[in-house]
Amino acid sequence: MGSPSKTIIWFRRDLRIEDNPALAEAARDGCVLPVYIWCPKEEGQFYPGRVSRWWLKQSLCHLDQSLRSLGVSLVLIRAESTLAALLHCISTIGATRIVYNHLYDPVSLVRDHNIKQQLVEHGICVSSFNGDLLYEPWEVYDEKGYAFITFNAFWDKCKSIASEVTSLLPPWRLVPSTETVESCSIEELGLENELEKSSNALLGRGWSPGWSNADKVLSEFVGQHLLNYSKNRLKVEGNLTSLLSPYLHFGEVSIRKVFQCVRMKQIQWAREGNSDAEESTNLFLRAIGFREYSRYLCFSFPFTHERSLMGHLRHFPWRIDQGDFKAWRQGRTGYPLVDAGMRELWATGWIHNKIRVIVSSFFVKFLLLPWTWGMKYFWHTLLDADLESDILGWQYISGGLPDGHELGRLDSPQVQGCNFDPEGEYVRQWLPELARMPTQWIHHPWDAPNSVLKAAGVEIGFNYPKPIVEMTLAQERLADALSMMWETDGASRATKLNEKDEVVADNLNGVENMNIPRVIIKKVSCSSSSHDQRVPMMQNSKGTSNQPKALKSLDGERCDRDNLRDHIYKAETSRTDEDLCSTAESPVVRKRSISETQYYVPPSCSSPNRELLGESETPSLHAPIESPPIGLWQMQLNTDQIQTKKEESEVDSHVDLEYRRPCKRPT
Repeated sequence: MGSPSKTIIWFRRDLRIEDNPALAEAARDGCVLPVYIWCPKEEGQFYPGRVSRWWLKQSLCHLDQSLRSLGVSLVLIRAESTLAALLHCISTIGATRIVYNHLYDPVSLVRDHNIKQQLVEHGICVSSFNGDLLYEPWEVYDEKGYAFITFNAFWDKCKSIASEVTSLLPPWRLVPSTETVESCSIEELGLENELEKSSNALLGRGWSPGWSNADKVLSEFVGQHLLNYSKNRLKVEGNLTSLLSPYLHFGEVSIRKVFQCVRMKQIQWAREGNSDAEESTNLFLRAIGFREYSRYLCFSFPFTHERSLMGHLRHFPWRIDQGDFKAWRQGRTGYPLVDAGMRELWATGWIHNKIRVIVSSFFVKFLLLPWTWGMKYFWHTLLDADLESDILGWQYISGGLPDGHELGRLDSPQVQGCNFDPEGEYVRQWLPELARMPTQWIHHPWDAPNSVLKAAGVEIGFNYPKPIVEMTLAQERLADALSMMWETDGASRATKLNEKDEVVADNLNGVENMNIPRVIIKKVSCSSSSHDQRVPMMQNSKGTSNQPKALKSLDGERCDRDNLRDHIYKAETSRTDEDLCSTAESPVVRKRSISETQYYVPPSCSSPNRELLGESETPSLHAPIESPPIGLWQMQLNTDQIQTKKEESEVDSHVDLEYRRPCKRPT
């Protein structure tokens, strides 16, 4: 008899043994070598922040314990090149196959495509699977085969697709390879340094990473909090959301499992005629849809981590103001609700989704700072930092998507404070200098009488800052910036018209007239297996396609992201009218001129973020999902159907607050 086949399962953001398609496939083959490779150089500008690396470390330990109970141990490798590390594992144990689950962020898409090509050239069988989504991005497209560019159209199409999704049980036993690969310890992996350990110790009081703990959090939410989700989801005080986002980011819980649990509850409550409970499940499932859409957006438009999907926003005159950026980070803008949110983020690595919307909207619309700065700061500080979700959230907030927030809309933090923190308890918790302010003035202390300020021990401009920008001035600056943007965009398009002699639409009514690239989804390049990862493709009128080329790195050099960025830029800008419907000059253009502002990220903020929701209809990133045994949207009740480095450390001493996130949900 021949020796059993040997398969390497390459773990990434799928750190679980339950409902893990790649692990289930590897278990069928014979001997299994589970591998996790940590390659800091390849993370580039998206190197995870301190709290995110803490979670990863704990989750890897938990996964290793689970795998040991199945008969194998997790091999941890710190490497200069992921490809080189995989080739070393292959040669050491004589593996003939590698399996892994898909990732969809722009950096991983190119890296995985490159690695797969190189491994295939070495004669290795490579198989990849969907372990992160209900629907693969290339399965969802409009009647012409193009990618959707609005959420509602995307989600409606998803719900119309008949699909049977089953959860995979964990294997009973895994057969280890007789040959061994040297594994470093979890400490040698370098996810946490000595200076970070004291701060990270506090995180363990409120969070328990690991796939089995994710199951407990899911069960608690579905059993106790889903019923009132529609009422409690906007309460910024307490922990009444699902709290599943970090577990979902690291793949400690299957989105299919979450979806199925919630969907079954929806069916049960529909039978009982509980309309309020049905509304809660509808809202939660819609939040799951936004998570799906975030992956879809990154797959279809891999430049969205650097620039807006809406082409005219390239001409928005962002303010390059490091002082305002620092004040926002430190929670010293003079607007209590914004400051409370930023200080909670700094202290705990976590803020409520609604607070994320408020602080990011303030960042973009009041301060006019580049949204990419805010996205990267969130990535650097959030416990549940997730690139795809962060891109979607910040694009929504900045008006970068066709169905995003109107960039010209300016919401008052004072009014938002009264709406979402009416008693001021959230502000008092995170801004101790305002703890004695009466509720009447807590969200606008600058208007309080001197006697009230004195009694509360508040001196505006001394122990609490004056508003960084007045509301009226912020409105004027935003209006001027929009006017300049439209004028510059109009001039740019006029120049292109003169050069190309194009015909341009004369209005902006409808998505078809927006300056957005058209991306072919139906005709994406196929791999040999229907399960394997595909790569996005832009197609022009001549029938040629623009795809990211695999990067040359047999010797393990890291991916050349500069070349990738250049390629994406060329692919996006070298389209014909068949790829992109041109826009006409906006009627709001004012007679002003401005040079095109350069976008850049300051060196002090070189890492991005995770989840961000919009105001009224913004993606919610606290939601998880799981799938039903029959079909995602085919489970009907009679006629019932769904309707629906060192962190920024200049923070003042009073900002360094104790970690106060409760260990348990409030009863």
